[in-house]
Amino acid sequence: MLKSLFNWKVLVNLVVAIGVFVGLVWLTFRWLEYHTNHGQEIPVPNVVNKSVHDAVKILDDTGLEYEVDSANYDPKYRPFQVLQIYPAPGSRVKDGRTVRLKVNPRTWAQIAVPDVINKYSGLAFQRLDQVGLKIGDTIYEPSIQKDALLRILYKGNAVNPGARLPRFSVIDVVVGSGPMRNISIPNVVGLSVKEARAVIAKNMFEVGLVEYEDGGKDESDIIYYQDPASGDVRDQGMQIDLWASKKTPAELRAKVEQLNSIYRMKVDTSLPPVRYEEVHNEPSYDAPVVPAPAPRRETPKVETPKTETPKPASTGTEKPKATSTPATGNAAKPAASTSTQQPAQKPKAKKVVVE
Repeated sequence: MLKSLFNWKVLVNLVVAIGVFVGLVWLTFRWLEYHTNHGQEIPVPNVVNKSVHDAVKILDDTGLEYEVDSANYDPKYRPFQVLQIYPAPGSRVKDGRTVRLKVNPRTWAQIAVPDVINKYSGLAFQRLDQVGLKIGDTIYEPSIQKDALLRILYKGNAVNPGARLPRFSVIDVVVGSGPMRNISIPNVVGLSVKEARAVIAKNMFEVGLVEYEDGGKDESDIIYYQDPASGDVRDQGMQIDLWASKKTPAELRAKVEQLNSIYRMKVDTSLPPVRYEEVHNEPSYDAPVVPAPAPRRETPKVETPKTETPKPASTGTEKPKATSTPATGNAAKPAASTSTQQPAQKPKAKKVVVE
């Protein structure tokens, strides 16, 4: 068996096999070097702080690919300024390598305007601030929706909800200041229904009942009657009822007279005017009933009799002398007037015994 291994034919085949293997390996590495540009490296140019247009031109001339990525807007840098580059400037890369550029965008990212129309202004302002919109001027406009946000203006133009604006944009808002008083009602008789609606809305009123003579709803019908009448004074937001027909107001004179008898009050000027006198009545209050006091009887004055203290005697006891007062017979009665009173009867003096 060993003799067969060292046969020249076997050795030749082995050498040929090794040569073929080495050749295939060499060809493979050569192909890889050619395909991957082995040993051919290019330094990454420094394009930081340059504009994106200049940076792209430099990378194209160098033979490098590029990919632009926008970062968050930073007002400290110019729009479209290159902020970063990867790989870092000075790094050696192969020809055709993709370089990523981070560029400052032109402005803030756009956001959608929230739907805050006809909402209370306090809540609307809070919502606008949350999404990143800054409120500039607040314009007050007469409206029946007091303190409601009516419109949003951006650079003088109205903006609808959902429109996209740059973040931190300054917007103006229109807020209702309440209804206006004593506005003259416009005359819409002779106009079409469509034209009458526009005139009524322009004068800050609302369209109420629209009655069509033929029962249809043709906006081209002519208005032949309105209530309230033109020239009357009403508050903003009041409704104006309309009557429309395909005929002209002159052809509907009888219908107009009938409506006047219902909606217009006639004043008879043949009667003398009624004069009204103002009577100023002071408010009366019901006082609580207090019972009348009973007549007060005067009590006669009674004089207290004076008693004399007898002096003690040496030989016995003596009765003191008391002053007597004359009896009057009858007790004094209270007088009805301020006349003189009779003297009251004085009681008899008591006897005092001194031992």
